[in-house]
Amino acid sequence: MSHRMDGRPPSEGRRRFLACCASASAAALLPAGMLRASPARASLRIQRLAWAGIRLQLPGSTLFIDPLVNPDAWGGALADRLVPVDDAVGDTSVLVTHAHPDHFDAMAAAAALHRGGVLAHPAGIPPLSLPAGVRARPSPLWEPQLLGDFTATPVPAADGYGDAQVSWVVAAGGRHIFHGGDTLWHGNWWRIARQFGPFDAAFLPVNGARFGWRQPVSDQPGVLTPEQAVAAAAVLGARLLVPIHYGVSGMKEYVEVDDPIGELRRVARERSIAVQELAPGEWVDWPA
Repeated sequence: MSHRMDGRPPSEGRRRFLACCASASAAALLPAGMLRASPARASLRIQRLAWAGIRLQLPGSTLFIDPLVNPDAWGGALADRLVPVDDAVGDTSVLVTHAHPDHFDAMAAAAALHRGGVLAHPAGIPPLSLPAGVRARPSPLWEPQLLGDFTATPVPAADGYGDAQVSWVVAAGGRHIFHGGDTLWHGNWWRIARQFGPFDAAFLPVNGARFGWRQPVSDQPGVLTPEQAVAAAAVLGARLLVPIHYGVSGMKEYVEVDDPIGELRRVARERSIAVQELAPGEWVDWPA
């Protein structure tokens, strides 16, 4: 530190004056365009699709997760409107959580990627079919994938049949999003939260379905129940829980919990978790 001749340090006012001069000098060296304020970060929009699908939209990029347009996936058992996905904007990518046809719908992937793009899938689970001109992206757990303006990371999930499955963490537009596929409860929620949380929104399955296709029947939920979805949202630090993966009825071998949305709202109130129910085609309204 420099000192005055009387041994005392420069005054606070002099220090401020020197700092302002240094800042002005540095600014003079920058290109004129860099003196303007940084532009506002692009706003992320998210649309719920049918069943477990969502669309994430930025001005120059589109990302789909588990889009579904094939009416044969559930037939008349699913009342959801099948939202078209052939109108993507900019660089387009599709993520799939696992290979079951209600999550990896080849028809939806082909429609979303009709101009080309990337289909990212869990490593070791090659897609059964790949649209022409589309690049497959095997994605190992915990390894970020750069997809247009999105960064997507596959994280552990657990499937009711024991088949390989992931959930996806997506960062875009200054927000962090979690998509659970059709996972059931597992022990990795805390690790995911430590690595990527808190989340602006968590899209979580909520129907607690019990399966009868495999014998002997366990009579245990193979998907998150409403109570478990709320617990997962709490651990993840999600500001908003958006329920997905519900609405199948009239099937003997696939039975949801009674009134999954009503039960979800009841449990969420007890834990002060915000819930936004979306019909297929509706968009997320971000909490203030």
